[in-house]
Amino acid sequence: MNLLDTVLDAEIPTPELLSQSEAFAAIILLATVSDSYLTSEQESAISYMLSSSKLLRHYSQDAIHKLLNRLLDILWRDGFNALFNLAKESLSPELRIAAFALSADLVLGEVSVTDEEKNFLNDFYQALDVSRDVAIQILQATSIKYQG
Repeated sequence: MNLLDTVLDAEIPTPELLSQSEAFAAIILLATVSDSYLTSEQESAISYMLSSSKLLRHYSQDAIHKLLNRLLDILWRDGFNALFNLAKESLSPELRIAAFALSADLVLGEVSVTDEEKNFLNDFYQALDVSRDVAIQILQATSIKYQG
């Protein structure tokens, strides 16, 4: 390794590790900000969903808010793909499915769902390695939930 490689490699931060709870929250956050912004209503919905989840029910609202701010910092600093990859690596297959289900619930629960958001969910389940059959079941159940 030459001197320039040594200097440049030293400046590359080592990826942060995420706990299961952080990774779960990150997946849900990423699905919500897939349209490039986070409204206060979306943040409230995420906080509610996370505090209702088995994995984070012991977190206070303040702790969830701090967790989301930490994840947003990583997102803005390192980008969508970096945070997604960190989160995916930290989640078991079962938690990926649960995170996709909550993500679909947040996306499909909006007043209007754009084609871009539908395409995002299609790409998202594949990127999370959720099987097509399971993703279809989740999306069908979630769609039924919001029909009425």
